[in-house]
Amino acid sequence: MTAPQRPRVPRRVLDGVLLLDKPIGLSSNDALIRAKRLYLAKKAGHTGTLDPLASGLLPLCFGEATKFSQDLLEADKTYEATMRLGIRTATGDAEGEAIETREVTCDEPAVVAAMARFRGDIVQVPPMYSALKRDGKPLYEYARAGQVVERAGRPVTIHVLEMLACALPDVTFRVTCSKGTYVRTLAEDIGEALGCGAHLVALRRTGVGALTLENAVTLDALSDAAEGERDRWLQPVDALLSTFPPVALDAEATRRFLHGQRLRLADLILSDEAANAERVRVYAADGRLLGVAKLGEGVLAPERLVVTAETAGT
Repeated sequence: MTAPQRPRVPRRVLDGVLLLDKPIGLSSNDALIRAKRLYLAKKAGHTGTLDPLASGLLPLCFGEATKFSQDLLEADKTYEATMRLGIRTATGDAEGEAIETREVTCDEPAVVAAMARFRGDIVQVPPMYSALKRDGKPLYEYARAGQVVERAGRPVTIHVLEMLACALPDVTFRVTCSKGTYVRTLAEDIGEALGCGAHLVALRRTGVGALTLENAVTLDALSDAAEGERDRWLQPVDALLSTFPPVALDAEATRRFLHGQRLRLADLILSDEAANAERVRVYAADGRLLGVAKLGEGVLAPERLVVTAETAGT
């Protein structure tokens, strides 16, 4: 006799953004699965991965917010990291085995001077232990097989790079960087500039675009909270769009926008900031987020629309 099947727990239609403080040792996807289960959400996604070694800000998108997750993938990121000089590892971080040890002869001023060389536009060679693909296969699969694949350097921008603490051989620093930057590669390159090598021993993400850890919550806090209390940690969908200037539409323009029609800029009232932007976030007169749009050639063109109970009936 087969055991009766458990009744399926109904999933919620949920729209919003959760600023999660991901713990060390958990993959981004595992963190997403746990949060989605706690919220009983139908649809969820994350906005770029954090390695299991790393902790910190992992914005999770629910429902309509998933339409705008790409915008955070493109955003600058801020990290606090600690590198250990004198030891190179196979992976560039503490998860890999040591492959070379050198004496650390530099002092703090030398570290400060070396870090200054990596501010601004630089070229990074992606690490072998990364998810970048070559001939359809992730680089880390080649690395695990003992193969080294030639990789082209990629331009990235280091907006901020400052030392927070120096207790040699360990150096803690803050970095704000463009998308595609590998902080462990940055640590390795600084170590090479100092002549002793280095690897990353700690990494914590503190910012993604305009989002910070200030309003983030841990999985433990979510688990301990009563089911009805968890929604208080959800940010509105437009939390992902705070860098885009806002544009408000009247009722007729709202109707046309939601039907995907382009609107003449001459018919709209735009702030100077919005008028000079490439993309804007668009609202109805009552404050409802309608979506995002591109500006160009004298028109406001809908790009991605938000669908809610209210807008669906507009």
